[in-house]
Amino acid sequence: MGRLLKYLFYLLVLGFIGLVGFAIFSDLPAPQTDVTIDVTPSGD
Repeated sequence: MGRLLKYLFYLLVLGFIGLVGFAIFSDLPAPQTDVTIDVTPSGD
């Protein structure tokens, strides 16, 4: 029973760290770059 509570505690701590990380990094905007691709039409 003690081992189960220990694993649940570790899972709770990891979940809390993940939630804090998500809250911090979800505010960051995604890097955006313009992509241009030259397309040559085929005569088929």
